[in-house]
Parts: sequence; structure tokens; C-alpha cells
Amino acid sequence: MNKIYSCSSPFFLFVAINLMISPCLAQKKPNILFLFADDQCYETIGTLGLTDIETPHLDRLMNQGTSFIRTYNMGSWSGAVCVASRHMLNTGRFIWKAEAASKKAEEERKAGRFWSENMKAAGYKTYFTGKWHVRAKAEACFDVATMVRGGMPNQTPEGYNRPLPDGTDPWSPYDPKFEGFWKGGKHWSEVVADETLGFFSQAKGHAQEKPFFAYIAFNAPHDPRQAPKSFIDRYPLDRIKVPPNFLPQYPYCNEIKCPHSLRDEKLAPMPRTEHAIKVHRQEYYAIITHMDEQIGRILDGLQKSGLDKNTYVIYSADHGLGVGQHGLLGKQNLYEHSTRVPFIIKGPDIPRGKKVEAPIYLQDAMATSLALAGMPKPEHVDFHNILPLAKGETDQSPHRDIYGAYLDAQRSITRGDLKLLAYPNVPLLRVYDLKKDPLERKDLAKTKRGRKVIGTLFPELLKLQQEMNDSLDLLEAFPEFRPS
Repeated sequence: MNKIYSCSSPFFLFVAINLMISPCLAQKKPNILFLFADDQCYETIGTLGLTDIETPHLDRLMNQGTSFIRTYNMGSWSGAVCVASRHMLNTGRFIWKAEAASKKAEEERKAGRFWSENMKAAGYKTYFTGKWHVRAKAEACFDVATMVRGGMPNQTPEGYNRPLPDGTDPWSPYDPKFEGFWKGGKHWSEVVADETLGFFSQAKGHAQEKPFFAYIAFNAPHDPRQAPKSFIDRYPLDRIKVPPNFLPQYPYCNEIKCPHSLRDEKLAPMPRTEHAIKVHRQEYYAIITHMDEQIGRILDGLQKSGLDKNTYVIYSADHGLGVGQHGLLGKQNLYEHSTRVPFIIKGPDIPRGKKVEAPIYLQDAMATSLALAGMPKPEHVDFHNILPLAKGETDQSPHRDIYGAYLDAQRSITRGDLKLLAYPNVPLLRVYDLKKDPLERKDLAKTKRGRKVIGTLFPELLKLQQEMNDSLDLLEAFPEFRPS
């Protein structure tokens, strides 16, 4: 027999109250805006004072939130470091597990093991625009995906091996005839901002339905490093400083599989000249400042929409870049300039203007967003929620050591301020004290202190390899470390 409830019954009141408050409860889940750059070195935010660059809007974001000033990418299984970084980010797996997952990316997506699928499961409307570079279609991964771009804007032959030693330069960063970021008539960074602002307008109109997860991915400042002439003009060459760790050529570039024939390294002539590096850094700073202006438009648009009060903003980049440091232009190395990136988080309960020195990985953004969404971390996710660090609930990183790998040619481990680099194809070990020598100019490996560091960190690197499913046998190159 069916039960009949009167309007005054406790059950009826319970249902009625829940029907009234459920939209409010849904809105308690915050929106998450993930802003992602490409090839942005950690030092290129003006307020850090590490290089002479103008980034007023990233400065503003740092002042409004918490910054992790030692944020790393693990490295790559291919010369396309972007691909490895983005697969780690979107699958939540450490490097070698992410490589395996990348080979069956569509299967992983369908099984609900992608970041966007996890956010959908947590009740989010998902949106994407910009650079994807993952082996599953963005249109399938997100509820809405607009203006999806490839790995990089098209380069032209004139964009390589320049400027020439005699000072001539066949290429211009602001001439639209070279296409690249100008292909289609509007700079791609501006298009990303336009698309994001359009999404905010839609999200505002549907604010009572679902919270949003927006993944906004710039191609900038990847080459071809193009920006309007007014941005290039902000950085006259006499303003540009050659990095203190500049080298005409890195002595082990072939052994570490970072030769001049590598696409990134072909952008400037070899040996490097100070003039060429100044020109490339000029264009690097200009495209970052131009991207910063678009980020400002996005942050202003979020505020004007009124959605900012219930939105967390996470900003990072997929890896750094050499641009002349150590004689290297690209990111296919394990020096700090190529593995470290900016990482900023801003939100309703995030401390303002705080800097965290505990090391993290940029891919911790995924687990952090899931924590914000109130979703338990899935079993397959290796990276960690860093909200306790951001909020000051702990000062201990979830990662005791930072692991680095590039192909079968480079490995690294960083513990605190001490870093060990291993080049098995030389073979060579290098040691740096990052506190005293942040630009990694003084190799301590042959000193008494350096040998002690090697004795401590090399066995720990071997343990990390096991944890990471790293099949490279370092003991073949360094047999002195085999157990007796």
C-alpha cells in the first residue's frame, strides 16, 4: 500500500527544503579557470625581479594569490616536451606511466581517466580553447571546445638560423606575411582571450546550472615568437641583457641529445652570438608581454561577469625554455630554465601575495582542481593536491625529491637546494647548489662536497627511477655505484 504524506509531514518538508536549496548547494562548488602558457620560463614574471620584463597582469595575479616559485615539469620522452607535459597533466600520471597512457589516449578518455572527464564526473561544465597537443580530440574531451590549435603556429624557413652573424635578418616578428601567430588575421593570443570572454558571457547566463572548468591554453610564447611591433619596440636591444650563464655552445649537446639539428636549437646560428641571443630574448619578452595583456583582458572579463567571487584561477606553463642560457635555445634539457615554470593559484580562501618555496610539479594542478571540486583523487592519479601548501596548512611538499628525465640521455634528482644531473652517454655527473648558484654555472661534482652529494643522491635517483617505472639502466654508465 502506497503511503500518503500531508503537506505538513516531515518528509514533505525535507523534500521541499532540499528542492529549494539544491541550486545553492550546486553553486557552492567553485568555478575553476586554468590558464596555461607554452614555453614560459619561471623567471619571466616581472614582479619576481629575475629578468627585465613587463608583465603587469601576471604581477597582479601573483599579488592576489599564492605563487609556487619552484614548480617543475618532469621532462619528456620525446623532443616535443609539450606533448609529454600535457599528457602528464591530463592523465595525472608520472612521466613514463603517462607515456604508456598517451599511446591509448582515446581509450583512457572513454574510461573517464582524463582531467576533463573527472571534472565532468564532479558535476562541471567543461570548456576548452587554444593549444591542446594531446592524443585525444579536445572536442571529445570537453563539453565545449572552440578554436582548437595544433602544437605550434607554422614556422617558415626564414624563421630559422637567424639573425645571421653579419647582422642581417630575413625574418620579422610582426610582419603578417610570415603567418605563424598571425595566420587567420588576428594574433592567436588575442583569439584565445576573445574566445574566453565569449565563454564567460555564456557562463554568466547559465550561472545557476553547473560550475565551470575552463582550460585556456595559449600557444605563446612558443616560437615563432611574434608580437605586434609596439611590443617589440618596448624591448630595444640595448635593454636586453645576455644571460650570465650564456655559452656559445653547450659542450655536451650531442651526447644529451640536444644537438643543433634539433628543431628548437636551429632557430639561431651556431655558435651562439650575444647579438643573436639578444634578438631572440627581445622577441621572447615581447610575446610574453603581449600574452600578459590578453591575460589581463581575461581577468578583467571574469571580474566584470561577477563570476570571479566563486572562481579559482590557476596559472602555469607546460615547461620553460633556454633562450641562450647554457648555449641552449630549447627545452630539451634538465636545467632550471627549461624545467621550472610559473605556478599561481588565486581563489576565495587563498592567501594573497604569498610565495611558497616547497617544490611541486605543474601537473599537481589536476589533483588540486579535483580537491576544489570535492572529488576524491582517482586511483590512477600520481600527482598531488597542493592546496594545503597554498593555504599554509603545511610547509612540506608532497614530493620529497624532484625527478627529471629526457629521453635516455639525461636524468636528474633535486633534493632541497642540491641537484644532481646524470648524462649516461658521456658519461658525466654534475652537481649544483641552487641556492648559491641558481643559474647553474658552477659544477661541484669534482669537489669534496660534490662527491658527497653524489654519494647521497645517486642511490636516491635509482630509487626514484623504480618509482617512476624508468627502464634506463644508469648503472651501465656508472658501474661504480653497483652494490658490491
